[in-house]
Amino acid sequence: MTQVLTPDRSIVLIGLMGVGKTTVGRRLSKALGLKFRDADEEVEKAAGRSVAEIFKDFGEAAFRDGERKVIARLLEEPPMVLALGGGAFVDPDTRAKVLNQAVSVWLKADVDTLMNRVSRRDTRPLLQDPNPRAVLERLLEARTPAYAEADIHVDASAGSHQTTLDTILQALQAREAKA
Repeated sequence: MTQVLTPDRSIVLIGLMGVGKTTVGRRLSKALGLKFRDADEEVEKAAGRSVAEIFKDFGEAAFRDGERKVIARLLEEPPMVLALGGGAFVDPDTRAKVLNQAVSVWLKADVDTLMNRVSRRDTRPLLQDPNPRAVLERLLEARTPAYAEADIHVDASAGSHQTTLDTILQALQAREAKA
């Protein structure tokens, strides 16, 4: 594959938890020679506590407020690959900033794939529910209209992380060729 030139804007990965934003994002950052940042990790650094602790102690609204501020700050930095938490792009302010200042990539996967991936860890506050599958189904339905506004859509359910990475790189090349 031909090397993609280093973008002049950040590449922001969006999608539901378990879709592979962090894993694919790390690989994408290496392929593009850009720094990788994970928005959840950055929120944790800023707050001095884990996402789960923020949810437990202050609630989702407080987490989303901090998340919005951290993402706005990160988008002002030099181009990077940025993986957003699953709900971040649903926020209208965050979505507008990402769409105006970066290239957004929606990593999509079916609920079966997501369940298989998220069941490996119990660190996801929104899935602390007797029926996590139903939660994922509701989140997918509710968030799809926002996710659909992304610049690039990539099916991340079939194949390996490398396959997803290759698909993103091809989409970025095609986008660059049109510019």
